[in-house]
Amino acid sequence: MEANHEDSCKALPELLSSFVDTFVDFSVSGGLFLPASPTSPSPPTRYPTPSRLIAIGDLHGDLEKSKQAFRLAGLIDAADRWSGGSSTVVQVGDVFDRGGDELKILYILEKLKREAAKSGGNLITMNGNHEIMNVEGDFRFATRLGFKEFEDWAFWYQMGNKMKTLCAGLPNPKDIFEGIPRAFHGVKTDALNGIRARIAALRPGGPVSTKFLTNNLTVVVAGDSVFVHGGLLPQHVDYGLERMNKEVRDWISGSMGRSAPSYCKGRDAVVWLRKYSEEVASKCDCSTLEHVLATIPGARRMIMGHTIQEGGINAICENRAVRIDVGMSHGCGNGLPEVLEINGNSQEVRILTSNPLYYKNKDSYKSGIEDSGSRLPQVVEVKA
Repeated sequence: MEANHEDSCKALPELLSSFVDTFVDFSVSGGLFLPASPTSPSPPTRYPTPSRLIAIGDLHGDLEKSKQAFRLAGLIDAADRWSGGSSTVVQVGDVFDRGGDELKILYILEKLKREAAKSGGNLITMNGNHEIMNVEGDFRFATRLGFKEFEDWAFWYQMGNKMKTLCAGLPNPKDIFEGIPRAFHGVKTDALNGIRARIAALRPGGPVSTKFLTNNLTVVVAGDSVFVHGGLLPQHVDYGLERMNKEVRDWISGSMGRSAPSYCKGRDAVVWLRKYSEEVASKCDCSTLEHVLATIPGARRMIMGHTIQEGGINAICENRAVRIDVGMSHGCGNGLPEVLEINGNSQEVRILTSNPLYYKNKDSYKSGIEDSGSRLPQVVEVKA
């Protein structure tokens, strides 16, 4: 009995730490309990052909529109629990900026990842240019509500750290603001706390970037579909898809300095490229796309976000470049949610949409987007 008592006492620090982390998560996420996380290696770059593959575009801080997109594909139920079974889902990045629910989206994506894994499904999250920008401390597109959300996070996170100091068996937590200036030139006092909190959370090795972004991928190959936020050029493939994923992951985790890898910066970066996403199809570089796909074994198409398609999800270059950013966020066009669905070995590719215009006047709707890429076949409507 005495030995059991000693074992229980030894476990108390770990139990307290786990309780505090759960308390902080619940407070920051708006009331979510994250399921237990299975210990697993970093996600791979390449996946076998899934029986059902769903692609979801840019979310930009809009929690409700994010949920609508998942519901379009039957991936979550009325209580926001995973209902997608064995589906594989790829969200192509840009959770950050232009809205005030960035952390809440990160939490629900993490919850759904864990729930999907228990059901034989898979939710893959990716880095967009706005993830890279925020980890580097570039907050040009963050909103007032976005800064406030991170300021609230810092309050709860610091409270959790204070609770942990009450237990002698736990090491003293690190000051999350260590190394961050207390003032910035030209920054008003009322904005300072939100900026400092955002830096603390998202800088390389920061608590939020480590918790949520280190398992993001920058390039994904699922069956015959290549996913990337902006686009791939021949030099990116030559450099190595797995190599890029590992280096970006290492940078976010804090082991490669403050600056993002060079292939994540500039107009030709994997997260910034628009060569295949121009709204006018004739401006897109189909020859380069063909070359890139030919150098990735088994690749049939490239699926991208980043550039808003006002006519909805569409494809160019003989359906080999699929553009899925519909600007659904209130802060980014307030478009109607759409997602891409690929069933089986690309036998059925279709758009799931909540846009009633397509159904009320299909012919005129099609003619209005002919110059900006063709709608993929077998379009169906599923109400959000």
